[in-house]
Formats: sequence, C-alpha cells, structure tokens
Amino acid sequence: MREAYIVTSVRTPGCRRSRGAFASTRPEDLLKAAINGLMERTAGINKKDVEDIMIGCAFPEAEQGLNIGRIIAQMAGFPDETCGVTVNRFCASGLEAIALQAMRIMTGWCNVAIGGGVESMSIVPMGGNLPRPHPEWVRENPDVYMSMGMTAENVANRYKVTREMQDEFAFHSQAKAAAAQKNGRYKEIVPVEAVRFVEKNGITVKETFIQETDDGVREDTTVEGLAKLRPAFAAMGSVTAGNSSQTTDGAAATLLMSGEAVKKYGVKPIAKVSCYAVAGCRSDEMGVGPAYAIPKLLKMAKLKVEDIGLFEVNEAFASQAIYCLQQLGLYDKKYWASDSDERIINVNGGAIALGHPLGCTGAKLCAQLMTEMQARGARYGIESMCIGGGMGAAALFELCE
Repeated sequence: MREAYIVTSVRTPGCRRSRGAFASTRPEDLLKAAINGLMERTAGINKKDVEDIMIGCAFPEAEQGLNIGRIIAQMAGFPDETCGVTVNRFCASGLEAIALQAMRIMTGWCNVAIGGGVESMSIVPMGGNLPRPHPEWVRENPDVYMSMGMTAENVANRYKVTREMQDEFAFHSQAKAAAAQKNGRYKEIVPVEAVRFVEKNGITVKETFIQETDDGVREDTTVEGLAKLRPAFAAMGSVTAGNSSQTTDGAAATLLMSGEAVKKYGVKPIAKVSCYAVAGCRSDEMGVGPAYAIPKLLKMAKLKVEDIGLFEVNEAFASQAIYCLQQLGLYDKKYWASDSDERIINVNGGAIALGHPLGCTGAKLCAQLMTEMQARGARYGIESMCIGGGMGAAALFELCE
C-alpha cells in the first residue's frame, strides 16, 4: 500500500463564540481563508492539481450546509474538476476528513487532496437549529442525546477527578497558550479577513478587518480565580466554564499527497499519516474515548506510549482529559504542566485556552501538531479526541526525514 504524506497544514485563529472576532464571519469565509492560506504556503502546487476537498463539520446545516466541501472548492477558486464532500463524526470530523483522504491516497484512488474542518458556533448553534431526538428511543436510552457537560460531570464523579485537579489542569492550559502566543509558536495560523457590523449615523455598515490570533486565551488566569467559578452543568458539580473547552469559531485545512505526487511536484512533506483508529464507549461518559482509541491505535502501529514524542489530546473538558491521561500513564505533571521542560502533551495549550470549534478541531490539532513536531524533531505524534455519542478517535503521524 502507498504512503500518504502531509505537505502543509494550517488553521485560522480560534475565536470565541458570539463575543469573538468571527461572530459575524460566515463559515465559508473562514474555510476559504484556511484553504487559500494552505495553497499559498505550498510552492509548486496549483489549485488545478487538487483532486478533492473533504471537510469535516459537526453541524452541517444552514450557512455551513449544502455540502460545504463542494461549495468551498468553488468559492476558493478551484476548477470544476476539483470535487468536494462533507463528513461528520462530531468532534473528530476534521480528523476524519484527513484520515479518509489519506486512505484514498493509500489505495491509489487519489494523488493530491485536501482534508479539513470548519465550525461557526456563533452562527450555527450547538445541536443545530432544529434538533429532533427520536421520541421512543429517547425514553429507552437518552444517553446518546445527553449534554456533553453532563457527561463530563459523570467522568469526574465516577473516576474521582476532583475540582482542584480540573482547575489546575485548566490553569496550565491557559498558561501554555499565553506563553506560546507571546513567543510566536503558532506558526500554522493563517490570517482571516473577518467582518463585523457597526452602526454609523443610524445605518448598519459592514466592515472588514484582519484577525491573526486566537482571541480566547486568558493570560491572567489563576487557580484561585478558577476556583471561584460556579458549576456550569450541575448545582453541586465540579465542571465549570473555566475548566471546559471554549466554544469557538474556526477552520483548518491539510494538503495530502501520495509519494508519486511528492516527487512529481518536488515538495518536501512534513509527515506521513501512519495510522487512524476509532473506538466506542458509553455515551454517558463519552469523554473517555481517547483512553480507548489511543491504545487501539498504538496496538495497530505496534508502538508503545513511550515511543510517542508529542500528543495533542483535545481538552473538551479537564475532567475527561485528566482521566484519559491517567489511563495512559501520562498524568504526571512533567508531561503537561506549563513550567515543565519535559512536557509532551498539549505543549502550547489545549482547547480550554484555544477553543474547540467542533468539526474543525481534528484538523486544527493536526496543524498544531505538525508545527510542533517539526520544531522539536519529534518522530511520532498522536492527536486524539473524545466524540459526542460515545466514541474516541486517534491518529498517528510520523515525521519525515
């Protein structure tokens, strides 16, 4: 079977839902910025060379509906011959798109493709515009429709993840992100021409501006401040807005090629897509998904946890991230604390600080991982996330020489 290589991987900034820089920017425009930025960073490749664009989206409806994968190919100026498709595996949608494109390349069905993700949580609400759970099934088994926040409370309660542990983890996520932002570590970010509507002389006017940074990082976060926040999902709970992922808007894209295409176009790939795994778990504790998906991935790849140089484990909630790290033997603070020189997990902050734009996240984490694998020379990197409904996904990447 052929190899599938990642040549370029980028993301837009992640900006806070409703209150952030992208609150009025349509998802197509976020995705257009990501894909055009991707192509601009890849010398020697033209849009006519790309055969297919696959986009992950958790709620593919309204402004991000009507097969945004095909629409964006047209909006971004690709020829009619470049096809497009949208895929949905909730929080792993962006990673699913990358993995599926990699598999198409490996089988010989494609040579040059883009996998990515998008989510405007400001414009398309969590759950969609018209959620319709099955009336009989919801009585028999409501867990698959359960609030993600309540599943995080279940994980905290069942596995003894305390409020103090969650707040400490959240603090370090913010501290890592603040330091990374200050030191220019997010080299994968491409700028976005965002829009806002302002009133001038009684008339609403559309303005544009350039957004180049994540706008949800809180560098003044303290453990003491986090401890003062009220529980968000249960009156006596431990999960708060401060130790949960931020809901954000964003897009990300990755260019993949076969070995033949890499040689043909004379490009230097970053890494190859080595393995991808999904694993199921109980719906009412969906956050534990990575604790199943990562071991499954490692078994498939014949590797051990100790072989992996970098991890991006999505911080949907601190409670579930902590539990997963415990199960992997990686909860020692040296692996994830902001003041540790040995850290290998979410080294520049995670979704608690940077946001979790649902269908975009899997593609976003890929871009972040590619940047840091190159910077550190890490041979192997893994990204993983929990998935609403009770699943986990994980992908293994190997750095090219």
